[in-house]
Amino acid sequence: MEETKLFLITYFAALLGVVPPGLVNMTVAKTCVERGKKNGLYVAVGAAIVVLFQALVAVMLAKYIFTHPFVQNILLRAALVIFILLGVYFFSKAKRGGIAKHSKKPQSNSIYKGMLVAVLNVFPIPYFVAIAGAMNVGVGLEYDWSRVISFALAGSLGTFTSLYLYVLFFVNIEKKTESFAKYSNYFMAFLMLVLIIITVIRIYNL
Repeated sequence: MEETKLFLITYFAALLGVVPPGLVNMTVAKTCVERGKKNGLYVAVGAAIVVLFQALVAVMLAKYIFTHPFVQNILLRAALVIFILLGVYFFSKAKRGGIAKHSKKPQSNSIYKGMLVAVLNVFPIPYFVAIAGAMNVGVGLEYDWSRVISFALAGSLGTFTSLYLYVLFFVNIEKKTESFAKYSNYFMAFLMLVLIIITVIRIYNL
């Protein structure tokens, strides 16, 4: 039951984390436009593979951080501040509107290109560290590998699902970029609110 709850929360956190236009999803959408859905799907698969390892690295970092009470206390508060700032940022961005711009440079049609782009996008690691800490993953003397694997798979599958939606709907996304960006930012603001609540509970229970 705990693994299922962890999987679902992490899955949706990863899915919504990739929804706002950014380096990886815009690479997927651009590849679809220029070279077809199949190649866009390859890029999505490559990115999801890298995210799997990024999530595992995040759990390893979380274990070190959150087995030291003082560091855990500081990092949870830092994560709370980050989530609040991100929540305000996404909410204000949604209220302002605006269209995300992306490079017109052609992308490669391979899984390796997707992996390369995902490696360059290092933001998921601190993002997953904060989520792992909030969800109490990787804490204790020994790893609970069922929770660790559930966490990593959820992060990877959530990312792939979001990117796959870009592949399926890239034509509509291109036509409705402004409204898409607006509502995706509202989704992210809501996600930050959920993570803020979880983090406050974790701080209170220290």
